[in-house]
Amino acid sequence: MAEHTRHRIRARYTGTTVTVYQAYAPRIGLPAARDGRFPAGWKRERMTWIKPSFLWMMYRCGWGAKEDQETVLAVEITREGFAWALEHACLTEYVPGIHGDHADWRRDLKRAPARVQWDPERDIRLEPLPYRALQLGLSGEAVRRYADEWITGITDVTPLAHEIHGLVRAGDTDGARALLPREEEYPEPPGLLDRLRP
Repeated sequence: MAEHTRHRIRARYTGTTVTVYQAYAPRIGLPAARDGRFPAGWKRERMTWIKPSFLWMMYRCGWGAKEDQETVLAVEITREGFAWALEHACLTEYVPGIHGDHADWRRDLKRAPARVQWDPERDIRLEPLPYRALQLGLSGEAVRRYADEWITGITDVTPLAHEIHGLVRAGDTDGARALLPREEEYPEPPGLLDRLRP
């Protein structure tokens, strides 16, 4: 598989929005889903990671079973906001062909309000696949924009996660796959990810 196809964004999206996933303790996740915005207890000063891949989120949160990740949220954000985050992001790893030198990369990473990390995508059994899934870390200005400007809706998808997991455990992988959110290659603007692919 060519490098440029290994690092592509795959997501559920519409003409105006893209869906990303996060998992929180119920004290944060339930009010967020109810009100369509994060509650006061959500810490804006911390980096928050959003993931367009449902199955990577399932891998990270253990199908919503890990402590403080029991509530899985599908967060719809504007495509403009998503593009802004990517445009202002820095890779979490140093890549000689992209960054001038290690010092330049560290300086860029410290200044950037967003970070891009690529991790192996997961299959229905959460085993690694030969291509990568995007994780996007937001801090500072990006967190504020995310919470106050980009979010158009928040849905609690914990029941869906549990239902899919139950089918997987029962051996019905076809039934489980049929329930997965449909994710397709994201139509990124030309050149947008050139500096964000290792």
